Amino acid sequence: MALRLGILGSGKGSNCRAILERIRDGSLDAEARIVVSDFGDAPILEIAREFGVPHAHVAPGNFRTILEPAAEQELVRTLQRADVELVVLAGFMRVLKAPMLQAFPQRIINIHPSLLPKFPGLAAWKQALAAGEKVTGCTVHYVDAGIDSGMILGQREVPIMPNDTPETLHARIQIAERELYPEVIGCLAV
Repeated sequence: MALRLGILGSGKGSNCRAILERIRDGSLDAEARIVVSDFGDAPILEIAREFGVPHAHVAPGNFRTILEPAAEQELVRTLQRADVELVVLAGFMRVLKAPMLQAFPQRIINIHPSLLPKFPGLAAWKQALAAGEKVTGCTVHYVDAGIDSGMILGQREVPIMPNDTPETLHARIQIAERELYPEVIGCLAV
């Protein structure tokens, strides 16, 4: 039976698209039950429409980095109504709190643009460049109450080239993300 996914995103949706393409071509045994964004005009919602996946907007409230408690409760209800087994954060730029973590324990995953535990938080590729690293990459991990601190499920290395800019490095990390994320989800679907 296909793993039932709820995909959350705030932006362009490139990881969402990679997951939905793998589902469509049969290489990922999963079903996207819903795509949810905290921005009503986010391109990820257009991707959901393109693939025929139900989608929703949850108004985040007045905070920039978290959902207001009522909004997070609405998100939980939305995902539960869609009968989601695994919550996939695909560029969702809000820190999830107790309502989500309690409703979906060890069933929320995230992809982060570094080889955790190095460089948690925002703009990790810039942190890696500033630190003079030779290799960085991306990590899929369970979401817990910390910032990018949950159990690691998979990683992909990306070399840092001598002439890399933050933009060129980030673009290569995003390519690795689009390969790694569906692979890890596939392992969880078994």
